Amino acid sequence: MSPLHETATDEAVSNAISTRGVTRDFEAGQQTITVLHGIDLDVRAGELTFLVGESGSGKTTLISIMCGILYPTQGEVEVFGTDIYGLSDTELVNFRLQNIGFIFQQYNLIPSIDAASNAAVPLIAQGMDRHEARRRATEMLEKLNIADQASKLPSQLSGGQQQRVAIARALVHEPRLVVCDEPTAALDARSGRRVMDLLREVAVAEDRSVIIVTHDNRIFDLADRILVLEDGNIIHDGTEMPDGH
Repeated sequence: MSPLHETATDEAVSNAISTRGVTRDFEAGQQTITVLHGIDLDVRAGELTFLVGESGSGKTTLISIMCGILYPTQGEVEVFGTDIYGLSDTELVNFRLQNIGFIFQQYNLIPSIDAASNAAVPLIAQGMDRHEARRRATEMLEKLNIADQASKLPSQLSGGQQQRVAIARALVHEPRLVVCDEPTAALDARSGRRVMDLLREVAVAEDRSVIIVTHDNRIFDLADRILVLEDGNIIHDGTEMPDGH
């Protein structure tokens, strides 16, 4: 049986992500810099989890490891019961494509195709007919109040509009895990709330989860759980931001 389809335990299924002893080192000239220090963490399915911390605390490194983009120096990572770093490179790519949606600070839109085609990329990569993929992508753009921009190139869109296209691309294939790096940073308060409402629709499902890296204190009240990272260690795990942050 393929590792992508192995039967997982009930505990593994209830956890969207489990990390054990996750460490990440980077080489800087003659020095080795440790960015993450043995992170042990369970993120349960059905939760909207915020990851908060100062610049350089290790947030982006941690989410990159959680979703199979960056290998840990040490440690194990399971996503919905699958040991993702036990997969072959091809299996890992396929697992990400089927199960994970990404929203990055740099929107990474393809400059030569329009907004609807950008949003449809995950569906086309899964082999869906291009016409059907574009139709579904346009429906997602409609939910984000940007369907009227579907035929425009990224260069013709504002920063906030580009971000909403990137969000549509992350959600269009209905991934089980959505990982977001500052998804509301370029949005006004009203648009930011609309995006968060859509992300919560994904998070509240029993078999799905959303992790958001954010500094946006306008949305802290929407989190089910807030993790604070400092110097590569989790120093707070609760339902509210701690005093002094």
